[in-house]
Amino acid sequence: MKLLFLTPQLPYPPQKGTALRNWGLIDGLASRHELSLLSFRAPGQNTKLPSPLLDACKRVGTVPQPERAVRDRLRDMLTTRRPDMALRLKSEAYALRLAEWLRQETFDVVQVEGIELAPYLDVVEAAAQDPVVVFDDHNCEYVLQRRVFLTDLAAPARWPGAAYSCVQWLRLRRYEAQTCQRADRVLTVSDADAEALKRLVPGLDLSVVPNGIDTRQYHPEIVDTCPRENLLVFTGTMDFRPNVDAMLWFVRDALPLIRAEIPDAHVDIVGQRPHPRLDPLRENPGVTLTGFVEDVRPYIANAALYVAPLRMGGGTRLKLLEAMAMGKAVVATRLGAEGYRVTDGQELILADTATDFAEGVISLLRSPKRRAALGRTARAFVEQRYDWRAIVPLVERVYPR
Repeated sequence: MKLLFLTPQLPYPPQKGTALRNWGLIDGLASRHELSLLSFRAPGQNTKLPSPLLDACKRVGTVPQPERAVRDRLRDMLTTRRPDMALRLKSEAYALRLAEWLRQETFDVVQVEGIELAPYLDVVEAAAQDPVVVFDDHNCEYVLQRRVFLTDLAAPARWPGAAYSCVQWLRLRRYEAQTCQRADRVLTVSDADAEALKRLVPGLDLSVVPNGIDTRQYHPEIVDTCPRENLLVFTGTMDFRPNVDAMLWFVRDALPLIRAEIPDAHVDIVGQRPHPRLDPLRENPGVTLTGFVEDVRPYIANAALYVAPLRMGGGTRLKLLEAMAMGKAVVATRLGAEGYRVTDGQELILADTATDFAEGVISLLRSPKRRAALGRTARAFVEQRYDWRAIVPLVERVYPR
């Protein structure tokens, strides 16, 4: 079949959640279908397209990602009733390119990767052809914004952020429901997200296609290094609010308890664009913020264990799959592990309070054998359930026969 993917960013190199999912699907589908890709190019990104992407796709097009200042977002919040995510990638150039492609070529499927691209359903619906539209909802966005709102509401200093998130939550409820209703097929990454979308749109027919990983690229022997005792690691895009909140909470509430028992315990926070709210952490002797790195795998391999102290967010966290596939023991909140069918104490340790989280970390740092056993179980769990070779066929099942 002829498939057209619309993505919010180039999926290669696959260095964070959205790109990892998009590349996993594209790479897996390319051997059996003819793919075209229309994507946005980030500011300063090289205009030369990576060869793996050109090998996988018959046609690849990009347009510059639009830039929106904070004042533009505030103006839009006051002058429109649409959520910020519906305006984030508003681009006349992208709409024109998409319309041109739809005039030139007939596609069996147009796959919309994320709610930021939902506005371009107008262009698809206006085309003379009638492709099957698949909407891949990477996160149940209205749930994510509600959780951000409730977390910020608990801290008076974050009330302005809570007010913003409340507005976005209420707008996203309506917008996400409308987007699902307009699509012919809806994909979601977890059973929890599926249930949340069904609450929005009763009777919605959707398919759960979990996030996956190429376990051949993530495995314990991929990096020749010896893990450093008492080193913890967290990875993620560090201007993403759930990641910022996770690290602020962990360093403020859990890390002091850990260092009281293990004084040389240290956490590497690995990820691009660290938010200014994280700047005070740079003064903490137990913390390193790396900023952007080419490859997160050496940092995961170098750590004794992985921490995922997330308190807000939705969907499923690919960062957990990366760590587990590399055979790392993981301590996570239940929200951080949401969407994965894990058992506390079997594939990882689950803890929601700062005290419990710290105790989980301390116990694993003091027990190398238990860390190794958890890591082996985690690796086997990911291989069996979350390798792309098992997941891509789930996507093909929703395509027209």
